[in-house]
Amino acid sequence: MRKKPEILDTRVVARSRLFRIEAVNLRFSNGVEVEFERLRGSGSVGAVIVVPMLDPETVLLIREYGVGLERYELGLPKGRVEPGEDMLEAANRELMEEAGYGARRLTKLPALSLAPGYLGHRTQVILAEDLYPQRMVGDEPEPIEVVELPLSRFEDMVMENEDLTEGRSIAAIYLALSHMHRRGRR
Repeated sequence: MRKKPEILDTRVVARSRLFRIEAVNLRFSNGVEVEFERLRGSGSVGAVIVVPMLDPETVLLIREYGVGLERYELGLPKGRVEPGEDMLEAANRELMEEAGYGARRLTKLPALSLAPGYLGHRTQVILAEDLYPQRMVGDEPEPIEVVELPLSRFEDMVMENEDLTEGRSIAAIYLALSHMHRRGRR
């Protein structure tokens, strides 16, 4: 096991409404000192991504505008965990706001990181089952389209459809499929 580098200094070099950029000075075990930059969230206590199973064979996706790619994308409901809220509460809230459903059964699956070399952020994957219609008003600027995807078409969508490219959503669905498969074998 490698020894983690020693953090010599951390300072904020830029800040926005949602993010802050930190410069982090490190000393590695071989004596080399390097400055890295990392992106951190501002004010959030975490994030969730929800895999809502309408039934054992159907996952619900949402289509919303992704300003980073400047197009509409299919993905899973996701969002920030608000202060004082636990991961499961946040997941159910995001599900109600973005897909119009609540879940009677929520299961924590492994968390995912994205670009850990410069992004200090993990997203908790939550499997949502036993859904019921329940809409909450969220902060979305326009109504979100909900798309029912049969799991039998999921891999084809990933391989052939340019609308489903968001890595966290794809990985989260694979984690949920693995979890449900393992649960079914027991």
